[in-house]
Amino acid sequence: MRQQEILQDGHGRRFYYLRLSVTDVCNFRCDYCLPDGYTQDKSAGQRPPDLSVAEARTVMHAFARLGTRKVRLSGGEPSLRKDLPELIQAASSTPGIQRVAVTSNGYKLPGVIDTWQQNGLDQLNISIDSLDPAEFARITGHHSLPKILTGIDRALALGVQTKVNAVLLSDGAQARLQQFLHWLKTTPVTLRFIELMQTGDNREYFASNHLRGAAIERQLIETGWQLLPRPIDAGPAREYVHPDYAGRIGLITPYSNDFCTSCNRLRVSAQGKLHLCLFSDTGLDLRQTIRTGDADLLAEKVRDLIGNKEVSHYLQQGNTGGTQNLSIIGG
Repeated sequence: MRQQEILQDGHGRRFYYLRLSVTDVCNFRCDYCLPDGYTQDKSAGQRPPDLSVAEARTVMHAFARLGTRKVRLSGGEPSLRKDLPELIQAASSTPGIQRVAVTSNGYKLPGVIDTWQQNGLDQLNISIDSLDPAEFARITGHHSLPKILTGIDRALALGVQTKVNAVLLSDGAQARLQQFLHWLKTTPVTLRFIELMQTGDNREYFASNHLRGAAIERQLIETGWQLLPRPIDAGPAREYVHPDYAGRIGLITPYSNDFCTSCNRLRVSAQGKLHLCLFSDTGLDLRQTIRTGDADLLAEKVRDLIGNKEVSHYLQQGNTGGTQNLSIIGG
């Protein structure tokens, strides 16, 4: 492999982290994302196939040449791809990639986590917006919380670093926080509260449910939680620890003024489009270059395109770009 470079944009930000979506299909119907379930956009014409394992491998090799240390396989719901273990293995065997993660709704977790771990999975992120089974079912459309929690227990037993993502919703936020705090007393996961983000499809829902994370963060600090240093290949969360808790708490607050200054990640969609930001107007098509199988050529193209990355996502100004919902490029 050529000597590893570090990809840097025109604002001095360096990129160590690739979020690679492997499908935009999802089997959940979360209120804030796909309340009516997944439907293919017929107006977009013939949908190109998702990246094959070989094509995904080319993408990962190209980004590794540019300094990427961490690959997250996301969706949609990545477990809907039967070849996800092969994709995990492709990531874990890429020279330069030090950490392989998967973000999932956990629907299949008990039956697949062993295979994922055996193929090189280091980190798992599972979406759980409530620990109340009835509320979980209302939010997601699935009565599957007990099964998901069983899968998390197995992941922890296997030594897989496990994080739980919970979208902050204004109604009932304090009750959910207390449930999660009780769980974290003895469960060594990192719970990450994520501010609800406005997309093209959820404007009304956002207006009535958005809750800023600052109040939760102040509450944590006042009760003895302490901020941890952030690794250079970490995601955007500010993580806190407390001596009385086995688990940690993180906050992802995209509406804070300085959120974009620490951006260290790029996204490639399941159709091979580079998204310089989650809320960019459109993806930059890499598929033709990916299909050559030439990772050096693809790395050169990504290097040329990084100069187009904006300084901010401009969410504070109500900009949602081309993001209609978060299943499209993995949130």
